[in-house]
Amino acid sequence: MARTHSRPSSPEPSLIKRIKISHPTLDNLIPTDEISAAFASDVLEPSNVAKLQKLYRESEPFHYALVSKLFQDDLLKKVKDECLGELSFTEKETDIYKVNQTGDLASLNYLDSSQLSLLPNLLKLRDALYSSKFRAFLQSVTGCGPLSGVKQDMSVNSYTKGCHLLNHDDVIGTRRVSYILYMPLPNYQFWQRDWGGALELYPTKAGPDGVPEPECVPSKSVPPSWNQFIFFEVQPGRSFHSVEEVVVGSGGEDGRERLSISGWFHAAQEGEEGYVKPVDEQELKSSREQLAHTQTAFKSYQSSQSLTDKPPLSDGELSEEDLTFLSEFMNPVYLQTRTMQSLASRFIEESSLELHSFLTSSIAEALEPRLRELDAQDGLGPERNGKVPPHCSGVDATNPDIVSAEDAASNPYMTISTPTTPLPLSNTLSANGMIPSTPAPSTLPDTKLPSAWTLKGPPHKWRYCTLLPPSPSAPALSITPISAHPNPSEILRNLQDELFPSQAFRAWLAIVSRLLPLRHFVEARRFRPGLDYTLATSEENEARLDVVLGLTPEVKDDVDESRRGSETVASASRGWSTAEWGGWECYMAPHNEEDDPAVYRAGTYKKSDVLGNITKKATSDGANGHSVNGTNGHTVNGSAAHSSNGTNGKANGHAEVNGNGKRSSPIGSPMNEEDQDESMEGADDDEEDSTLLTVQPGFNRLLLVLRDERVMRFVKYVSAAAEGSRWDVCAEYEAGIVQEEEGDDDDDDDQ
Repeated sequence: MARTHSRPSSPEPSLIKRIKISHPTLDNLIPTDEISAAFASDVLEPSNVAKLQKLYRESEPFHYALVSKLFQDDLLKKVKDECLGELSFTEKETDIYKVNQTGDLASLNYLDSSQLSLLPNLLKLRDALYSSKFRAFLQSVTGCGPLSGVKQDMSVNSYTKGCHLLNHDDVIGTRRVSYILYMPLPNYQFWQRDWGGALELYPTKAGPDGVPEPECVPSKSVPPSWNQFIFFEVQPGRSFHSVEEVVVGSGGEDGRERLSISGWFHAAQEGEEGYVKPVDEQELKSSREQLAHTQTAFKSYQSSQSLTDKPPLSDGELSEEDLTFLSEFMNPVYLQTRTMQSLASRFIEESSLELHSFLTSSIAEALEPRLRELDAQDGLGPERNGKVPPHCSGVDATNPDIVSAEDAASNPYMTISTPTTPLPLSNTLSANGMIPSTPAPSTLPDTKLPSAWTLKGPPHKWRYCTLLPPSPSAPALSITPISAHPNPSEILRNLQDELFPSQAFRAWLAIVSRLLPLRHFVEARRFRPGLDYTLATSEENEARLDVVLGLTPEVKDDVDESRRGSETVASASRGWSTAEWGGWECYMAPHNEEDDPAVYRAGTYKKSDVLGNITKKATSDGANGHSVNGTNGHTVNGSAAHSSNGTNGKANGHAEVNGNGKRSSPIGSPMNEEDQDESMEGADDDEEDSTLLTVQPGFNRLLLVLRDERVMRFVKYVSAAAEGSRWDVCAEYEAGIVQEEEGDDDDDDDQ
């Protein structure tokens, strides 16, 4: 059973200063008339409350309310100036978000008078938000029950180019109402929809176990607007939302950024009026809790043809039949006995391998340009100019399980073509002004064929594309060699259905890993730029053998031959290898189960302790003592196996940076607040860095990793800046050890 570490569904603010006492209530500190004067006229009037109540009850896909103008405009402009001029922003990045964030604004209570004099308007706005009058307003609109004036939870967030927040429901601790107050910059300019940064709301459906889970595609999109305030009640399994990637705001782009003040109103705390003791049992689980119940649908290997057949032995050799089959797919270097023995020695030592040029040259040379062409055909190539594509891009959008006609009509991101008259998606994007009109590649037909891909969710766990099963009515085709197939999706299907589940590849894995694959799960995956990802999960009780064949085309620059030398330098300084496009495969050390799940920060355990425990357990179980750790690369007899610059044992700069300037894990671990400062001061950088292995996307590279129980794994969100999709064939194997028992019959094997 898979599970994820405990980490916030939304970015958690780091405190300006760690405070270990409660915040004083503001209700008796601010005159009522001063509170009312801060808000825009008529916002708190009973007639407006009644109007918002009606809109809130009728809203879809879950209850929310939107106030087009919350505060007096002059006040908000002064707040904006104070935020930009006096507050410090820290870039934070995890598996679920990337954002620039300030400290917790509740800490303003503990600044001295000279510091407070720099932030008078921000303090006024914060106190107005958490005043009893405004809390009563929220309670009347939402019916959420009493809200706390003592427990404040808010920060200033700046989404610049590349920042995003993936799907979650915000359920943590005593949160009751989520809110966002928008201050997009520049404030005098209307924020355009294709700049990104929209708040996306998701409908739900019953999952396999009957628990509601979000649909793959949002049904409501709310772009930011100056002084706009949106709020909704936090509901486990219902309030699923995300923030679309912002695609503007880098250097020289007139300072555009999605600036906002966001946070939560909590339920009344103990000692406050309306306090209710929390009930342990919840009717529905939060998105974070649902991640702990993910299962892999393994398939068993086909039965042996002969009763005398035995499972492949890790110290054996490939049969002639296996060699003949594998040579159709694999680089012959990796089928040599000497090479396989060298790889096995390396894998035992490091528990991970990355093999370059894994497929035969004929398959690789046919596949790479065709994948580029497929991205261009689906509107996912460089012609997008970094814009976020529609959610239906590259998939079978006529499938009602992905998006209904009603959803398409209400969602400006989507356009669905009918099955009888399919339209190239690039034409749709051109008609909407999202990309310039470009002719279709000469090797592709003028009319777009039905897509072979569909969406896989739910998005609070992952979202990416997988191959649709072949149509029962479609004629069976057998094209040899595999590289001759004109459709790259069908080449990937051959790898998915024939190579990875085969007994021959099972035998090869047994020799290279010294483990016996028992069951398998294989899928070809497509991660579209601006849309797709997986969140961190782990296996609780068993190790897994991960085998991922990366098939992401390398960065290609259109330059003439006279500039070919400078092209190499330019390509190396951008794209997948620099991590600016995301999509990296990341392995993280386990978190501490005993920590408070309502408080989050970076992990501070010692990496050596984690790996030592894994090794000890594996050794005691009779395994090879493998653990997942970083590998700086390897060379096997001068063959095609070599290291990638994108593979190492560090985080490649993706680790979260805390307020002390120290690097910490891209995935926060929970910790009691009282212990937080001491742990931060006592742990050095190596101990705090819980990243075990990071591998950047590449083409024709096979990654093998022995992932021990509780080691977390995810594929980072692929940025809209990427010039194409991230492709791979991903396999996961249950693995065991084959041992020969000593006895009367030496030929009997015990698995």
